[in-house]
Amino acid sequence: MKRFLSSIAVGAMVLASVGTIGVTAASAATTTPTIALSGGKAIVGQPPVAITATASVAGTVAFTAAGTAISGCSSVATTTASPFVATCPWGPTAAGTVVLGATLTPTDTANYSTATAAAYSVAVAVPVQNVIAVSPIPLYVDTIVASGNYSVAIKPVYGGCQITNEFLVGQTIVFRAFGYDVNGVALTPTNVSSATVTIQGVATPLTMSFANHGASSQPGGIGAAFWTAPLPTGGTNYSTLGLIPYTVTFKTIAVPAVIKKVPAVKWVLLKKKGKTVIVNGKRVYTAVKYLKTVVVTPAVAGATGTFTPNFNVSSSATLNAVPAA
Repeated sequence: MKRFLSSIAVGAMVLASVGTIGVTAASAATTTPTIALSGGKAIVGQPPVAITATASVAGTVAFTAAGTAISGCSSVATTTASPFVATCPWGPTAAGTVVLGATLTPTDTANYSTATAAAYSVAVAVPVQNVIAVSPIPLYVDTIVASGNYSVAIKPVYGGCQITNEFLVGQTIVFRAFGYDVNGVALTPTNVSSATVTIQGVATPLTMSFANHGASSQPGGIGAAFWTAPLPTGGTNYSTLGLIPYTVTFKTIAVPAVIKKVPAVKWVLLKKKGKTVIVNGKRVYTAVKYLKTVVVTPAVAGATGTFTPNFNVSSSATLNAVPAA
């Protein structure tokens, strides 16, 4: 009888131990942090742009493009204070829609598990330049109306904005331009020194910015990159009613001269101890070899192209008063 009771007691102890282990395992559960992507609106042939990952905790982030790790961005540390941000410079070589991804490995692995960002698509852009060839810099220019607060980084979407020349006081007029240089290369910051819009009545010319404006009307989700400059109207901004006389001016970067050093020889008097050497009554010369700098290709000054609309009055950009109620 005593042996039987003893067995029951041992069994009870084992069960109790199992219950205790179960509670300990449950208390070690981790929390999944959050991570979200932004940026990455790249342009083919232009400097890399930043893909930004914002996480809820500190850690390292592995960035991917189309499911492939981005070189140099396999373990990017976030900032140590909130918001926890990690950035990856990205310079794609092909246009089209690309799905970007990111995985966060928290620094505190005891309390947080790894997290994966939601798929984030961007339309990699190519510079737009489909204009009729005119020397020296072919340009295409149009105007559209901006809705809300205009940002060259997000609006307008090429091919999705309505071109118009009629504007109401209070609206923001956006000038858009694209083209190519004398060598047929699209106008981008790599070959443009300045791009401005001069408007009669506006003291300082508007500086045009080059950016990826998202998916264009082209197939394949290819983004479109071109130049833009916003002109707010109303209030203390531009408010002159009627025709808006303007000129768009592009200046390309000058091409420096190509130079190189070539071997050359010059003859100089032979001297010993500061005195000219004379043999048989004649001065003695010696050959001295050196490198001479020569211009292989002369410098080419940057070209200037301008666009001044010569449309009829009904097709020119005009600012109108808001109709009375």
